[in-house]
Amino acid sequence: MKGVVIVAAVLAIALISGCGTVLANPPLVPPVQYEQFCENQKVAGTGVIDVSTSIVDKKIALEYYNTMAGDGDIELDSEHAYSQNPEKLNRTINSVNNSKEAGFNLVETTKMTYSGATPLTGGKYLHSKEFYGGIGANVQEMFSVNEMEKDETAFFASTTPYHGHGNVSPENLAKELKNAGRNTDLVNELMTADAHGSAPAEYIPSHLIGIETKNSFNGTWGTDATWHKIFYKDIKAHEMFTGTFEAEKTIKFHENPVPDKINPPCMGIDC
Repeated sequence: MKGVVIVAAVLAIALISGCGTVLANPPLVPPVQYEQFCENQKVAGTGVIDVSTSIVDKKIALEYYNTMAGDGDIELDSEHAYSQNPEKLNRTINSVNNSKEAGFNLVETTKMTYSGATPLTGGKYLHSKEFYGGIGANVQEMFSVNEMEKDETAFFASTTPYHGHGNVSPENLAKELKNAGRNTDLVNELMTADAHGSAPAEYIPSHLIGIETKNSFNGTWGTDATWHKIFYKDIKAHEMFTGTFEAEKTIKFHENPVPDKINPPCMGIDC
């Protein structure tokens, strides 16, 4: 069984200023004493494979898990880069900011080939946790393959710039974004950190979560993507393929950082 799959699933909703009963989440404020993590590796060999990475950060509403295990021949070139200060993590991703460089809180890249009688089994899970100020969207990848070639990037952004635009501090940015309303040019300016020192001006695309992948495989591979808000929104995208396939796919959730105006329950009623 052979097949070719090319999918571009860009699931994006921009929640902009207006009246309603739902409050869009403004971008989160990065801590003054920000934290970072980086892991970069190149591995080639034959034998037992057991790899896992998890990053959970309530301050930026991030939940991330990546794991795989198998027994066979592997070549792996991967990087995990995480920063609560998005200005420190600058990357160019095709589906973000018109393929121009932008700042992120998490970027994971994997280039891998695998072949073995024992399937390589694993998965990846990326979640913007609504309870901690995220948008509630998640993206998941699962696979169990005897052969695979993969080139994949996962990305996440949820915070304001560390250095605000003009005289606007990160703590006051939500108010300025709300005042900007439907003025998208002004919103983009506010979400762009001013140049300072040797660092150029950097656009931060919060709130954003997604995966770009190109792979060929013999086995089972699939993705799930969901975005749910109670009484308001429910988006689900599921795909699973078993056999010999080539796949190219983009999944992306984005919410405009401008918080909506909200009408309190029983507005105008004296209680």
